Amino acid sequence: MKSDYFKSKLFMRYIWSYLFILLIPLAFATIFIYRSAVSNLQSEIEQSHLNQLNQTKTIIDGRVKELTEIASRISYDERLTLYKVHDPYYSREAISALDNYKATSSIIGDLFLYYHDDDKIYSSFGMSGLDVFSDKYSFHNWTQDGLRQDLNTLKFPKMRPADLVSQPTSLQQSILAYLVPITPNSPAPHGTVMYFIPESELTGLIDSILGSYHGLTYIFDNNGQVLTNNGNEESLTAGDLGALFKLPPGIHNQALNGQSHSVVSVKSDKNGWTYVTLMPSAQFFSSVLHVRSFIILLVSIVVIVGAALALLLARMQYLPISNLVHFASSKSRSSRTSGNELERIRISLQEHSTRADLQEPYARNHALLMLLKYGQTKSLSADLLEAFDLKFDHDRHFAMVIGFDKRSHLHDSKDDWQTMIQLFAEVDFPGLAAKAYSVELPQPNQLALVVGFDPAGAGQTPPFGQMHQIVEGIRTHLLELFDASPVIGVGTAYTSHAHLNQSYIEACSAFESNILTVHGSVTFFEKLSSTPERSTFWIPGNVLLKLSQSLKQGSYDVSEQTLQEALKNLPAAGLSAPHLRLIHYDILTTLLKTASELGIQGLTQDVLSKLNFNSSEELEAICLNLAARICSQVERDRTKEEHSLMDRIVGYIDKHFMEHTLSLEVVSAEYGISPSYLSRTFKEKTGINFIQYIWQKRMNEVMHQLKTTNDPLKEIIVRVGYLDTPNFIRKFKKETGYTPGQYRTLNTSGEHA
Repeated sequence: MKSDYFKSKLFMRYIWSYLFILLIPLAFATIFIYRSAVSNLQSEIEQSHLNQLNQTKTIIDGRVKELTEIASRISYDERLTLYKVHDPYYSREAISALDNYKATSSIIGDLFLYYHDDDKIYSSFGMSGLDVFSDKYSFHNWTQDGLRQDLNTLKFPKMRPADLVSQPTSLQQSILAYLVPITPNSPAPHGTVMYFIPESELTGLIDSILGSYHGLTYIFDNNGQVLTNNGNEESLTAGDLGALFKLPPGIHNQALNGQSHSVVSVKSDKNGWTYVTLMPSAQFFSSVLHVRSFIILLVSIVVIVGAALALLLARMQYLPISNLVHFASSKSRSSRTSGNELERIRISLQEHSTRADLQEPYARNHALLMLLKYGQTKSLSADLLEAFDLKFDHDRHFAMVIGFDKRSHLHDSKDDWQTMIQLFAEVDFPGLAAKAYSVELPQPNQLALVVGFDPAGAGQTPPFGQMHQIVEGIRTHLLELFDASPVIGVGTAYTSHAHLNQSYIEACSAFESNILTVHGSVTFFEKLSSTPERSTFWIPGNVLLKLSQSLKQGSYDVSEQTLQEALKNLPAAGLSAPHLRLIHYDILTTLLKTASELGIQGLTQDVLSKLNFNSSEELEAICLNLAARICSQVERDRTKEEHSLMDRIVGYIDKHFMEHTLSLEVVSAEYGISPSYLSRTFKEKTGINFIQYIWQKRMNEVMHQLKTTNDPLKEIIVRVGYLDTPNFIRKFKKETGYTPGQYRTLNTSGEHA
């Protein structure tokens, strides 16, 4: 094997790649085995905890039920009536009865009986005042007033969380107080039975759940309060405790204190208490250490065998890649070099992608412009629309034309105009279920918007109302951002984007009628109808306006459809023959007037010779023929004008290319067209884009002056309109293979020779 191979980073990368290919299956198998062992162990432990929690829940539910039943028996015990506990003779019998009830449950530490609004409380030890009781049993978190209130107002059983109780004759003890109003389930209880339950009675039941594993066990009441837990020093934040309480019954993984924990939760359907155990998940991994030795041995064997195989495969793969690298380097225009062969290929592809990205906005604008002019055509395939990220998946589509008259500062502000075009390149209206795309029109200071929206349901805003909201939102947005009120024409909404050419013609008609009226107003094509009388007995004015505008745009498809719609309902209107003939003359007058405005001559005499028509069908044929001739002439004039305009623009650039201020925006403003339209038509005319053409002109001039003058290089570069000398030198070398100084030396030497 050649030693040069090992000097290549690409070759070494291939070696490592094949090693990884061999090691990855092993790694996955290892992880699978290891994780399976851990998962099985974890599942067994969690299931064991779940079973033990259920047992604990059942035991505690039974004990709490016993306490409730004891309270019920106390409420019906004649020895413990309010009269007898106050009677000096029967009070001894009452105290003995309480002692007997206390003995019936092993978890009761003390048992107390209290009647509402009484200043005495009774227990198996005797009777005492509430003040004396509070002094004897001093709770840390249960004040004397709180105790008195709970004893007098409680209507439902309540378990208080474990609290430290100080007694004069003994050490502090953690106790839970369980209060049961009597008679149980009565809407108006007259007393309360209170049980003191040592916390150890409950923690003794939950201590054995985790076994040898480290963790915590909590018991929550139905309000999320912690009744007790078996954690001596460890504790959780209130947020973590709240999250534990809200977990549904079952087995969960939860992050607590920055560590992953296995959490098992069960909930009692008797009293709503929740029982939760949690333990760090990392403990499961420490139980499967015996698997590691097997993994280490297996990895060592595979690495040794795989290294030899990877070396052989990398050598076989490197040779064709090396040939591809040399080919990519020879085709790249970049002067940069890289030690990695694939990096050179990447640079070459990046140059191609950059050139494509520069042209994408213009191509996207052109596609939308074709959609507005011709509707859905074969040239606008679904793949092409998807490539430009153009989606027409709404139920309604319409076009808008936006412009600013000469009184607006936007009329002369190129920066604000470009900002507006970029802002509306793609706009979403989530509240109105609408989306809009902007189209820069050939006419200066005019912008079209293609808007799609989904109609609201029945009983909500009608489609025209939604259109009005969308248009008003756009107008308000323009006013807020640019402090300029636009002139807007809005076309009709259609059910398919294939009819956007219809809506665009209508929007142009509305815009044209609007630009001569109120400054900064909005005109909807649907609102351009004439008076009711004219709408009934004549063709509506907006239809004639649309017909005229379609002819001016050279759109025969739209003019044909407009004529057919205008004529099809006339026979059914029941109008007299003279009235129908007047309407027919109205249509012909519109066609001839539009032709005259466009400067098309010779049509009037042809029409006059055919005025003796006898039916609407004959008139339709005459009108369609006339419309076809007008549209064809408009297209020819437009093509001729574009060619003539491009010839003048090329001449202008050839004259001014050495001015450093020359730009796409400057030339478009000079000739009153939009920058995107200029960029597209210029490339169609010359075969290269605007920037490349100017660069080529300046480069040729620099080469000419290098050969014919002795002026300093920097002076020549600045003279031809290029202010960044280092960048020009770099691009010059990339184009010619020489620096400007080397080029001058070679050509000067050649002339002397």
